[in-house]
Amino acid sequence: MAVGEGGVQAAVLIIGDEILSGRTQDTNLRDIAKYFGAHGVDIAEARVVGDIKEEIVSTLNHLRERYAYVVTTGGIGPTHDDITADCVAEAFGVKLYEHPEIIGMMQTRWGGEITPARRRMARVPEGGTLVKNPVNGPPGFQIGNVFTLAGVPQIMRGMLEDVGHRLVGGTVVISKTIRVDGSGEGVIAAPLEAVANAHPALSLGSYPFFGPDGYGSSLVVRGRDQDEVDATLVELEAALRAVGIEKISPVETS
Repeated sequence: MAVGEGGVQAAVLIIGDEILSGRTQDTNLRDIAKYFGAHGVDIAEARVVGDIKEEIVSTLNHLRERYAYVVTTGGIGPTHDDITADCVAEAFGVKLYEHPEIIGMMQTRWGGEITPARRRMARVPEGGTLVKNPVNGPPGFQIGNVFTLAGVPQIMRGMLEDVGHRLVGGTVVISKTIRVDGSGEGVIAAPLEAVANAHPALSLGSYPFFGPDGYGSSLVVRGRDQDEVDATLVELEAALRAVGIEKISPVETS
């Protein structure tokens, strides 16, 4: 049984040609996974799609039917290729409208006539509710189980603060790590597999590292039962020592 089974799961849909081209490095997935995890919601899948309407709509429909929540990032700015709001509206079969609260924010900030480009950022699907933006610019929005947030990392992180209270999560996953120095995964694999097979409700993983100070692996035990996670960590260390691995040290809980 994977650690995510039995819990509340979500997906992330990262939108933008700039991600796929390598011009922009995504950090939003990491931040969303940590934030949602702290609320008892596991990110079970992530997709990256370019600025192609048909691809965004079909992917969004697939994800929102499969998971409790979906977060989209990117594509809600003022330019012609910011088409996320259009795609979300089409996926839900509703129209877009200019939200009066956003228009009011824009008039307060910029005054006078609001340009057509800026008005694009005021569009929200019918039935949607706003997600506050405490950093800069217009808010995001929620419709159904989909949260549509900005792509700029600082703004996206700010928007998350208005998402957390809307989540109905499960039990938070506990993660504990031990570090093994000087042993490769070829040696670690057998005892790790044996312990993993004995605890199907947990997730056990090996993450190798290499550096100027040597090599080894971080072994991570994840699950929802604190007692079982703690006991399994002790069992894993004993199994490693049984095959001659001695350089084992605990790592602070992540």
